[in-house]
Amino acid sequence: MPFAGMKEESKEFNMKKMRGWLKRAFTPITVMFVPHSNARSIRVKIPSIGVLASVIFWTTGTVYVLSVGIETVEYKRMKAKLYYYSGQFRELKSTITSLKKAEQEFKKLFSLKSKEDVLKNLDTADSGSIDVENLKQQIKITMETVGEIRDYLSQQRDLYRATPRGWPVEGHITSSYGHREHPKSGNDNFHSGVDIATAPGLPVKATADGIVSFSGWSGGNGNLVVIEHGFRFSTFYAHNKTVMVKVGQKVKRGDIVSYTGSTGNSTGPHLHYEIWHEGRPINPTSYIEGKS
Repeated sequence: MPFAGMKEESKEFNMKKMRGWLKRAFTPITVMFVPHSNARSIRVKIPSIGVLASVIFWTTGTVYVLSVGIETVEYKRMKAKLYYYSGQFRELKSTITSLKKAEQEFKKLFSLKSKEDVLKNLDTADSGSIDVENLKQQIKITMETVGEIRDYLSQQRDLYRATPRGWPVEGHITSSYGHREHPKSGNDNFHSGVDIATAPGLPVKATADGIVSFSGWSGGNGNLVVIEHGFRFSTFYAHNKTVMVKVGQKVKRGDIVSYTGSTGNSTGPHLHYEIWHEGRPINPTSYIEGKS
């Protein structure tokens, strides 16, 4: 039977090929350590696969340590700002207390009926006196600080409102962000968002405040809604049955922008959801789960 013979030959060829790969993977590489002193050099034999594994572990560890370091620096910077603003609030409270105390003392003095009584009860000792000019300067500094605090909190509030958060629609993710096999062509491609499987006709909600920059038909995307949120954030909602907003319309987080469907290049009812930041797509998963 020629076919059976060809099958055996193919199997034997594959086995030889696998043995060749294993042999190359475990071929030892000699690493030499040469000390600066007169001591003897040290030779260590390591399998090729061990060197590759070490490089992978080292790279992964370095990336992890760097990411943790960046998060730690950002946390310390935010903490330092909070300590600074807390101190300014305490100083403001102290200044207000001094003003109230001074007001009570003046009211008490001017409640007296004669100039003579006022002069008799006026305490001019340094311990109880009020340096008006110094107080004016303190109030000026405090008001400037309050303005800085207000601007900072306003910026943080705007950033919070512009950052996508939560699920745009009820459902579950069937296709994640990253490389995948295309559901129609079967080719490997990069998926720049997530597919959320859902029933048709469900409301799709904006995940952050913003302004609609596109609303309508967009080829393979079907009925598409795009929202600009500020701070270089954008969100995309594709394959909708109908859209409910128009270009230039302001929306708030939670506002309905469309209803789910299966328009465009789609294999069934779902929402294709993307988040872009600084001109490139990012993984929406952590933003959906509220971890960003």
